[in-house]
Amino acid sequence: MNLDFNKGDGLIPAIIQDDKTGKVLMLGFMNEEAYDATVKSGKVAFFSRTKNRLWMKGETSGNTLSVVRILQDCDNDTLLIKANPAGPVCHTGKDTCFGEKNEEDIMFLKRLQDFIERRRQEMPEGSYTTSLFTKGVNRMAQKVGEEAVESVIEATNGTEEGFIYESSDLIYHLIVLLTSKGLRIEDLARELEKRHK
Repeated sequence: MNLDFNKGDGLIPAIIQDDKTGKVLMLGFMNEEAYDATVKSGKVAFFSRTKNRLWMKGETSGNTLSVVRILQDCDNDTLLIKANPAGPVCHTGKDTCFGEKNEEDIMFLKRLQDFIERRRQEMPEGSYTTSLFTKGVNRMAQKVGEEAVESVIEATNGTEEGFIYESSDLIYHLIVLLTSKGLRIEDLARELEKRHK
């Protein structure tokens, strides 16, 4: 890369983005030494303006940033570094320095299935999920069918809000059925990914 460190008195901004989620994690500054250390080690290093020295992200916390790809902007004076974080990025303990949770909304489906699995193991009284497991696979499969029909009705003759509501019911009941069969939502993701290739 042909980077222009002169515009910023020897420093260029480096935007760090999570390679998987696309969330902006932080902004730091690099001099040539920090850039070279980043490229050589595969871990993001910065020039600390407060400490006036090279600073390897995570050198004390262990929350390093593993480089996936480095891009430069059209003026050669700003970097975008796509990285995989090993823990929270911010010194406050938050996922990002901007206070955002570094997780895609789709990841909630995994947490939901974990919760449903706990329900299956514990079977607490009064729980709707427990009642589905108690009634067995036929009832669970029937509920998936019912929710699918309700989703279709909302898609064709209902509202967007109603379609989202009914489709959420469909996904919930499908995850319950998957759990009863010892399967995970990730199994569906793998199958779809295989078909996509």
